[in-house]
Amino acid sequence: MHQFNRTLCAAALIAAGISSASAQVSDDVVKIGILTDMSGLYSDLSGKGSVVAAKMAIDDFGKTVLGKPIELVSADSQNKADVASARAREWVDQQKVDALMDLVPTNVALAVMEVAQQKNKVAIVVGSASSTVTNEKCTPTSAHWMYDTYSSSVGTGRALMKRGADSWYFLTADYAFGKSLEKDVSDVVAAGGGKVLGSVRHPLNASDFSSFLLQAQTSKAKVIGLANAGGDTVNAVKQAGEFGIASKGQLVAPLLMFISDVHAIGLNYAQDMYLTEGFYWDANNETRAWSRRFFEIQKKMPTMAQAGMYSAVTHYLKAIKAAGTDETGAVMKKMRELPISDVVIPKGTLRADGRVVHDMLLLQVKKPAESKAPWDYYKIIGTVPGNEAFRPLAQSGCPLVRQQ
Repeated sequence: MHQFNRTLCAAALIAAGISSASAQVSDDVVKIGILTDMSGLYSDLSGKGSVVAAKMAIDDFGKTVLGKPIELVSADSQNKADVASARAREWVDQQKVDALMDLVPTNVALAVMEVAQQKNKVAIVVGSASSTVTNEKCTPTSAHWMYDTYSSSVGTGRALMKRGADSWYFLTADYAFGKSLEKDVSDVVAAGGGKVLGSVRHPLNASDFSSFLLQAQTSKAKVIGLANAGGDTVNAVKQAGEFGIASKGQLVAPLLMFISDVHAIGLNYAQDMYLTEGFYWDANNETRAWSRRFFEIQKKMPTMAQAGMYSAVTHYLKAIKAAGTDETGAVMKKMRELPISDVVIPKGTLRADGRVVHDMLLLQVKKPAESKAPWDYYKIIGTVPGNEAFRPLAQSGCPLVRQQ
C-alpha cells in the first residue's frame, strides 16, 4: 500500500513538473516568424525555401515543445528595413511572435534585430551575411547562423590568393552587405601580400553590369571580385561570361554564391569557380537524405541559407525544451550552452557575440562534363575549420564580448 502511494506521489510530482514547464510557454504557443525575400533577388537563396525548411524542422521536432504547439508565420520583407521592422512590431505586439528569423537582406536584419532587442525577443539572422551583425551591431537577443562576409573572405579569398590571384578589383553592391564583404576580402588580400586596385559600386538589383565590368577589365586586376549576392551575382557572372572575360585572363570570383545561383547561371559560365558554403546537399548520406525530403516539397535542392533555417529552428526549439520556458533570456542562455548538432551543422557552437561557429566547405564548381545529374554541381576541395572560418573573438567589435 505504501509502495502504491509512493508511486502515485511520484507520478503526481512528474505531472506537476510537466505542467509547470508547460505553463512557462507564453500565450500557450511558441510562435516563430520568418521575414524573408519572397519575390526579389534573394528569393531563390532564401524565400519560400526557407519557410519549407523551417516547417520541416518543426515537424521533425514533433510540432510541440513543452507540451505546447509550435506555430509558424511568414512574410515578404520586400528587402526594405521599414517594411520589415513594422511587420516585426506587429507580429510581436499583436500576434505574440516569440522569435524572428531569416531576416533578409542585411538592412532588414539590422532593423529587425533592433526591434527584437527592444521587445526582448529572439532574432536569428540566417540569410543575411554582413559581419556587422556580430560585431558593432550585435545584441544580446540575436544570433547569426550559417555564414557571413568574414567566412566567405577567408574561404574563397585565401583559396584564390594561394593560387596566385593577388591583385583584385571589386564590383560591390552599394549597401551594408556589399561594403562589408568588400572590406573583409580586402583585409584577406592585404594580409596575404596582395593588392586591391580599385572598386566600383553598383545599385541593388542591377540588370546591366557592362559598364562595371568594363572598369574592372581596364584595371588589369587578376581577380574581379563580386561583392554581391543573389540575382546580382547571377547577372554579373552571366554578363562576364558573355563578354569572354575569363578567356582574356581575368578571373571572375563570386564572393558569396549559392547553389541556386549556380543553377541559374549554368555550368558553362560557372565552371571552375571557387566558393565557400556551410552546407552542400551531396556532402554525405545524411545531407542527401534530408535534401531529398526538401526537394520533394520545393522541387529544388536547398541552399545553405535554407538548410541553415532548419538548423536554427531546431536549435531554438531544443533550447526552449532545455530551459523549460520560451522566455528570451533563458532561451538565449541555453542556445549558447548547448552544442549545435543536426544534419546541417553536425558540430557547432553559439558564441557570446551571437556568431555560430562551425566548419565551412571550400568548393569548386564542376565542369559540364563532370556533372552526372541535375544539382551535381560541386567538388569538395577542402574544409575550413570553424575556428579559422569566422572572426576570432579577440578581434570582435561586439560590446557584449568586451563586457565578459
